Amino acid sequence: MAGPAPGSLRPRDKERRPSLRTNLFVAIVLVVVLSIGLMLAVGSVLTRRAVERATMKDVAHQADLLAARERLAIYPCGRLKEIRPYFSRQNEIAACAPLNRPSKYLPGDLYKVVRAKKRLNGTVRIGTRTYFYAARPANKAKRRLELVLLRPKSLGNNAFYPFLVGLLIAAGAGIALAALAAFLLARRIARPVRRVVDATRHLAEERDPEPVPIEGAYEIASLARAFNEMAEQLAQARAAEKQFLLSVSHELKTPLTAIRGYAEGVAEGAFDMDEAVTTISVEAARLERLVRDLLDLARMNRTDFSIHRENVDLATIAGEAVRRYEAQARDFEVTLEAFAPAPSPAIGDPDRMLQVASNLVENALRLTPRGGIVRVSAEPGALVVEDTGPGLSEEDLPRAFERFYLYSRYSSDRPVGTGLGLSIVKELTQGMGGSVEVAAAAGSGTRFTVRLPRTTQDDFTDGLQAANEGLMQAGEDGTSNSAPDQLLSRDEAR
Repeated sequence: MAGPAPGSLRPRDKERRPSLRTNLFVAIVLVVVLSIGLMLAVGSVLTRRAVERATMKDVAHQADLLAARERLAIYPCGRLKEIRPYFSRQNEIAACAPLNRPSKYLPGDLYKVVRAKKRLNGTVRIGTRTYFYAARPANKAKRRLELVLLRPKSLGNNAFYPFLVGLLIAAGAGIALAALAAFLLARRIARPVRRVVDATRHLAEERDPEPVPIEGAYEIASLARAFNEMAEQLAQARAAEKQFLLSVSHELKTPLTAIRGYAEGVAEGAFDMDEAVTTISVEAARLERLVRDLLDLARMNRTDFSIHRENVDLATIAGEAVRRYEAQARDFEVTLEAFAPAPSPAIGDPDRMLQVASNLVENALRLTPRGGIVRVSAEPGALVVEDTGPGLSEEDLPRAFERFYLYSRYSSDRPVGTGLGLSIVKELTQGMGGSVEVAAAAGSGTRFTVRLPRTTQDDFTDGLQAANEGLMQAGEDGTSNSAPDQLLSRDEAR
């Protein structure tokens, strides 16, 4: 069943969810609104009580003034008629009430309370309205009359409204300012997270994202730092995987080339059948080991080859490398020979060492012109591959084993391979505990020396120097100065 088209709607696009910035903005504004609402409610109650206390205090003060004025009069409460119109304009009532019975202004048992306390402030409900009242003695006699000043409680509410409006304006301004601050804060918090999300999508699409800026709070900065480290490790893993696949393809090509060469040689009658069968069997076994290594690496999630160290005869390796490429050397019209006057013991992996020698010989054959010579020499602890090719410049020697360096430098003016052969040679040699070095001069050939741990304590005598010098000389005059009985020649250019 076909999968969704690349441009089809993804599951995350079908269900539109609020963004982190929206959630933060809504959460912060909601908290601020609730806080301001609570503050407004509490403030309103406290302000209302304060206004009521101030109103009550004002009513009491006016009642004290009126009572003091009436106590000086000949007829108590006789002057109230003159000032009642002024109180009526403010919906206030000033009257004298008897203290020996209930009255309109002191209903119920309130007159008894006033009579007992002499001075009393409070609220009273008369009819359908509630009043602030202040009761004061109106004469100095037996307190038969009490001056009562009443002010409607609704007037206190009117005094409270300006304060309430001020509180609402302040609350609105606070909410607006909080919304602006919440928007900026949410954007500041969500922006780094958004960058990480975008970079993560780039990683999912196998694109290398730009490093995420490390900014913001500690947690956000830690998230960005952790993502950058993860992206870097993933990029390194991808690069290692790519390089490993290139290396594998390069290594698979070598035994397949040998098998094909011998198969074609048998078909043309150029090789003995038994020899061809033996060589093809050996190469097939090495190919099988390489495939098995790949399976093992896949199971172990690794990107390098396994190394099995044991005693190895480098003279045998030299002969095998020459035998593997003699058909190719014949096609190139290049003399390929092995120089191994005696057994050359070392400690390494025979198959990996043959891969090293094969890569070096393949490179040498590719670069050596027609009529040239490629020699593989061996002695205890060392294997040398040298040719009469164009050589390398001094500036190339330190970087000769870097991946793709020589490929990018010489691909336009000389035959080159994949750019991985020398890198694989170095990695395999170091994996076996050895080293590899190159010596060359422009126009006078190249010499690669692979050194492995030795099985004896004898020092390396560099006994191949005379033979190598003879090879360099052969590259100049076209003849070899080496003794015929010292060469294991497999083919010569005719």
